[in-house]
Amino acid sequence: MAETEEKIEVWCAGDEWCPVTTTARIIGRKWHPVIVHRLLESGPMGFNDLESEVDGISSKVLSDSLDDLEEARLVDRAIISEKPFRVEYSLTERGADLEAVIEAMAEWGETHLVPVEDESASVL
Repeated sequence: MAETEEKIEVWCAGDEWCPVTTTARIIGRKWHPVIVHRLLESGPMGFNDLESEVDGISSKVLSDSLDDLEEARLVDRAIISEKPFRVEYSLTERGADLEAVIEAMAEWGETHLVPVEDESASVL
């Protein structure tokens, strides 16, 4: 992480698990790790391309999730000066640092999860 990059402020009562819970709060929302994963795999993307890559997400939820990730300084939003203008989303250095976390989540899922035959039977 760049030395000049400001750390995220959190409230903790000195508990040793605080970094885990804070990180989970930031990336633990349903679509956040998927968005980070897609940006890690594909690099910068426009909104519509990202929406296509994140199967099952609505435009509103994607927009809200990108706002959350931008606020946490994990995603950068750039307006590309083309006509018509377009917006491109990319990971910040902080967001890219989540690669090992996202890979570990994928590996754990591949080891311990199996697809359900009936989607309505999902435990999640």
